[in-house]
Amino acid sequence: MAQRVEAISEGDNGKRMSIQSLKKGCCMVVAAYVTLAILFYWIGGDQLRYRDISSDMLTASNPVGEITKDTVLTQQISVEGEELASLTFRGGTYARQNSGNLAIEVCSDGQVLASQSFDISAMADNAEFNISFEPTVELPNHTAELRITAPECVPGNAVTLYSGNTMSTVRNQVTVQLSETERVYVNGTAMDGALCMVIRSREHLWFGTYYWYLAGAVLVCLLVYCGYLVNGLKRGKQRMMLNVCAAFTRYRYLMKQLVSRDFKTKYKRSVLGILWSFLNPLLTMMVQYIVFSTLFKSDIPNFSVYLLTGIVCFSFFSEATTMSLTSIVGNASLITKVYVPKYIYPLTRVTSSSINFGLSLIPLLVVLLITRTPIRPAILLLPFGVFCLFALALGIGMLLAAAMVFFRDTQFLWGVLSMLWMYATPIFYPESIIPEKFVLLFKCNPLYHIIRFIRIILINGVSPEPKAYALALIASIVPLLIGAAVFKKTQDRFVLNI
Repeated sequence: MAQRVEAISEGDNGKRMSIQSLKKGCCMVVAAYVTLAILFYWIGGDQLRYRDISSDMLTASNPVGEITKDTVLTQQISVEGEELASLTFRGGTYARQNSGNLAIEVCSDGQVLASQSFDISAMADNAEFNISFEPTVELPNHTAELRITAPECVPGNAVTLYSGNTMSTVRNQVTVQLSETERVYVNGTAMDGALCMVIRSREHLWFGTYYWYLAGAVLVCLLVYCGYLVNGLKRGKQRMMLNVCAAFTRYRYLMKQLVSRDFKTKYKRSVLGILWSFLNPLLTMMVQYIVFSTLFKSDIPNFSVYLLTGIVCFSFFSEATTMSLTSIVGNASLITKVYVPKYIYPLTRVTSSSINFGLSLIPLLVVLLITRTPIRPAILLLPFGVFCLFALALGIGMLLAAAMVFFRDTQFLWGVLSMLWMYATPIFYPESIIPEKFVLLFKCNPLYHIIRFIRIILINGVSPEPKAYALALIASIVPLLIGAAVFKKTQDRFVLNI
């Protein structure tokens, strides 16, 4: 291996990128960017333009009484978004078949902004029913008055709505402090609570509003940078991107050999070999699924996909960082004989682990099909989440590889830290069980944002909101930059310590 690497280092030094090949590469990058920008806007859909917000429903405690033609219910509502999309109420029929309609009006400053009617004959007893507003109702002040009547109903042929002043949390019931304006009024008399309902509103996102302006600005920057690279190559000046491309071209063979060696070494003398890439996540999921769905009664929707997504992502991260940890020390004989950019060693370890990760996505796809989880075009956004996961693993891997050279205890400490990291990541439990005082600390975990991003795509079948893209990118790029900076600063002293 060392002789071959030396030949690569000496023999390929004379090869340089031509201006024609650079121009061709720039054109391909620009064309790919335009295609991806259009495709992303199409796949992202409404999630890039709007954010749907839902309030929590109060726990039903008392009915407001029969809603007849002489009854008027009023209540002030507050919406977080700018447009009211729908209302979901909890009501009762007194265990009888009623007929007539409920009239629901949304008013502001004495004017009726929207009205809907609901056929109470289709209403189930002690159940929820939904009122949608198409088009949505614009509420610039984020408040409105809800007015509910039943002009066709009489006593004995009427329904009721439930009110309450408590809310269910993960651990217990909490009392909600309601102001006088937040209470429900029956014919002008305030009740001891508010209507049990879910208010769904919609908020416009600036990202979707100005998407094409942003995409155009990025395109201009990309064209300027391409011109900067071409001009630099013509004048023979150093450009970081050109150096990176040249290094990848020069050491491509070496990287292939290292990745192949690491991948084959993992399954060396194993009877099942590569099948373990499929079996490992499946068997782990089956054990944890039985434990948490049977013994701990997990109520997470689509728990098998939720669990397997977390297992696959964390397994890749754990394997990639653990392999990167010994990437410098383990290649000491090669590093001391011939010059090769040292970042190639952790990079090839993470790349080798990513092959296993790709294989483990196959059983995840099978579980999606078995559970009949819809596979929608949003799955095409999965590479972004995988890229973020790869960048995070590479950043942490470079940091660990550098630390391992100077502190051999790093390998033992990382075993403990990675276990703590696993329990701090919502792999088999919902994030809703985290106490509120720890939520901020919990969200500092970069894996949380990346796994959440991937789960939204796989389970919900929609694009995450623009904020989720930004958080996943920050959660991966910041550790990558820190890891690369530490690695670069210490790499000159590796030879003296390995």
